[in-house]
Amino acid sequence: MRSTGKLDYIEMPATGATLDRAKAFYSSAFGWSFTDYGPTYAAFNEGLDGGFQAEASEAPPAPLPVLFSEELEATFAAVEAAGGVILKPIFTFPGGRRFHFRDPAGNELAVWGA
Repeated sequence: MRSTGKLDYIEMPATGATLDRAKAFYSSAFGWSFTDYGPTYAAFNEGLDGGFQAEASEAPPAPLPVLFSEELEATFAAVEAAGGVILKPIFTFPGGRRFHFRDPAGNELAVWGA
């Protein structure tokens, strides 16, 4: 439900030719679908929660979208197969396990699971 002050949307860059590559990547790796609003914008609807990282050595340099996976190893393989660049292999953190990757548009994201 939308309400004032709640996180509602995340927008990531995919400039130039990377828009089509980004759409193909997320469709292949995660099964996302898109609604195109002209040739330069594609929207998705895939959920959102958030948190802040205060530990300087762990804090990302930019907002870090984090996706969930019920089968982390399978998602890791799907990200690699779709052309994602693994930045941090699967590791343990206080909430479970996760890995980080770079998408075809150059955005860093993470995937977490139990």
